[in-house]
Amino acid sequence: MASGTPPQGQRAGARRLRRSQPADRSAPPLRLADLDPPQQRVAVLRCGATIALAWVLIVGAYYVLPIAHESTTRAGVRVGVDVALVAAVFLWQIRRIGRAELPELRAVEALGIVIAVFLVLFSSIYFSMSNAAATTFTQRLDATRALYFTISVFSTVGFGDITPRTDQARLVVAAQMLLDFAIIGAAVRMLFNAARSRVRPNEGPVATPDQAS
Repeated sequence: MASGTPPQGQRAGARRLRRSQPADRSAPPLRLADLDPPQQRVAVLRCGATIALAWVLIVGAYYVLPIAHESTTRAGVRVGVDVALVAAVFLWQIRRIGRAELPELRAVEALGIVIAVFLVLFSSIYFSMSNAAATTFTQRLDATRALYFTISVFSTVGFGDITPRTDQARLVVAAQMLLDFAIIGAAVRMLFNAARSRVRPNEGPVATPDQAS
């Protein structure tokens, strides 16, 4: 055996170490267009399944977990806590994009999860406010109506069948409206910029023809 060749046991151990490392950290980033069509379909289906599963779990927890009565004064505190929670989930998803093998699809997954958490948190606020005082909105909200109202505000549809009747409820709805712009605008831009920088890490300036010569 040559002196510079490592023993077979060491080579096998190195292979086991590489296999034991997390795939997200060791795999180079890829674009969706870099994959073959069958691989693209599998990746897109996996992304859709991940988002669907996340929505089932998050919305399911919203329906299953007990939501206590909450005064409109405490609802303002809940808004701050929920915004901090959404920001924490958002930052966690950006870190996952930074380690993803397919960062573009991971950004889509992250956006779907952040939106689900955002809608459920505000739905729980409206639901608990309506439980505390039935006159907070034009009709008493149950879990489904609260989620429906939150999605209506988020999508800016606003059918008008459910509206806030107290100033505290109007302030909470106004806070959601402002945060909707942040989610739709800044969050989408930051998530996909994180995916783009993962695919093209620290590219240098493109050389001009004069510089190339």
